[in-house]
Amino acid sequence: MILRLLLLLLLTALPARAERVVAGISADNIGITAAFDGSSVLIFGAVKRDAPEPEGQLGVIVTLEGPQQKVTVRRKTREMGIWVNSDKMVISSVPSFYAVASSAPLDRILSPETDAAERISVPVAVEAYAGPLGRSDGRPFAEALLRLREGTGAYSVSERAVTLAADTLFRADFDLPANLIEGDYTARMYLLREGKVIDQTHASIKVRRIGLERFTYALSREQPLLYGLLSLGLAIFAGWAAAAAFRLIRNS
Repeated sequence: MILRLLLLLLLTALPARAERVVAGISADNIGITAAFDGSSVLIFGAVKRDAPEPEGQLGVIVTLEGPQQKVTVRRKTREMGIWVNSDKMVISSVPSFYAVASSAPLDRILSPETDAAERISVPVAVEAYAGPLGRSDGRPFAEALLRLREGTGAYSVSERAVTLAADTLFRADFDLPANLIEGDYTARMYLLREGKVIDQTHASIKVRRIGLERFTYALSREQPLLYGLLSLGLAIFAGWAAAAAFRLIRNS
């Protein structure tokens, strides 16, 4: 009993966090249809304070992470004037999408130690998920994956893209590509001072196929033979219809 009372007194004596982040998202569900050509998500929030604002620069970082997936990275070499696959490495788990937005340059508000602990920046997060590469020459493959996905927009860093008003209100806009994969996406919001995270929160966004897109995707995965026959039949019908229309126009 005495131990419980001492523990209670200790907990009540601990100072509350001076700054906390409260955040939300504009949409927690995104539907992928046959005509889906990308989308955008607004992540917004505020800094709640229980004490006067501390001195020093306040930093805000927002990340948006897609489902994990296995990828194969191939190395090409030129042999007799032709580019061929000469080597490959399978990376068991990396984010399918990873975007970072910050209120200031990352090297000003995020220390390397905090980055390593929280896995915030793109290279650190991807390396943390990939785990041991399993081979001594694996780093060039991981770096190639980063370059490729940065080139397609699947991985991105947007410094000064978080609008921070009066060190209290913030917002960040993320553009999502048309080739999103289905799954749960996680948005994380970090408050930082002196390079360290003082508070963080997260929210989820569900990306799902809907309508005809969901039906055809499920059919291709669950009944591949039937899906192939239907696709072949549709292609034959489309060719026949085009030929019939051409004959009709020519004879008219």
